[in-house]
Amino acid sequence: MFYAEGETSMGMAKYDRLLFILNLLRTRRNLTAALIAKECGVTERSIYRDVLALSEANIPIYYHNGYKLASDLFLPALNFDFDEYTCLKLALESSPLHKTGKYDGVLKRIGAKVESGLSQAVKERRKNAVDATHIDIETSIEEKRAARFYGVIERAVSERRCLRLEYDSVESGETSRVVEPHFIIFRGRAFYFVAYCRLRKELRTFRLERVQNIDLLEEHFTPQQGVTPDSYFEGSWELGGGEPVEVVIRFTGHSAKRVGSVMHHPKETKQKGRNGDLVYRVTVRGMEEIQRWVLGFGDEARVLEPKRMRDNLARIGRYYVDTYCSGNPGGK
Repeated sequence: MFYAEGETSMGMAKYDRLLFILNLLRTRRNLTAALIAKECGVTERSIYRDVLALSEANIPIYYHNGYKLASDLFLPALNFDFDEYTCLKLALESSPLHKTGKYDGVLKRIGAKVESGLSQAVKERRKNAVDATHIDIETSIEEKRAARFYGVIERAVSERRCLRLEYDSVESGETSRVVEPHFIIFRGRAFYFVAYCRLRKELRTFRLERVQNIDLLEEHFTPQQGVTPDSYFEGSWELGGGEPVEVVIRFTGHSAKRVGSVMHHPKETKQKGRNGDLVYRVTVRGMEEIQRWVLGFGDEARVLEPKRMRDNLARIGRYYVDTYCSGNPGGK
């Protein structure tokens, strides 16, 4: 794989890489040229040149079972207390931006800088600290595709430039279209970008992994006023759009307790019954996503409104009966 002059696979210019190596040496022991090269995404030969450059800058580096710093007194400690350090470390390690390719290296460099600049008191406390909190953000991101396209889309958003997409839509299959990207968002386990689609003549939500190819055009566009993540997704259950519809569901059994104890939508209302059931009411844009959610509760959820959703669920129920109660495992 070839990289632009002065850059690595993580997008590090040489100056950034030298700082990154310096921070690695302050936080980790017995680092060989091979290990440093792997962290930086360059060859060992490049690391040897980098170490020489640091030495020529009067930074005291020596080798004994790995590269080490003779002193780190020339770099001041960051003024983080232990709780601030823990919070920042959790945020950096759990960020979905690791999957984008572009920001994986950036997050690693930030982490190295944070670790290298901790006060001695925080370092001592960290040695015996228990990792009490863990954050596991589920993602379904295809990293190779994200690494290929994320940076291009972000640049188009920043520079207000149009994109030509080869896009594999779930509904319409592969199409070629020109879009005006407004923002990127991580939502529902994946990265999406919202753009005005010139093919469909409206704002659309595009999933990053469904992009097959992309070209950054020279043509600029003027973004639509008032299009923000909050305004665009207002009223959606997850990602979907459409006309607002009021959905009323009666939950029973354990499902009533589960739904009653957690907020699922900012505009929801819940009414508990004397027999332990729960009437859940919410107005959302489009029915498909909330309908899939209802199906997950089985016979402990009964849709009261709207009739269209009741009819859809009845049709799905008949399919289940025909498929699983016909005595024919293969269906009809």
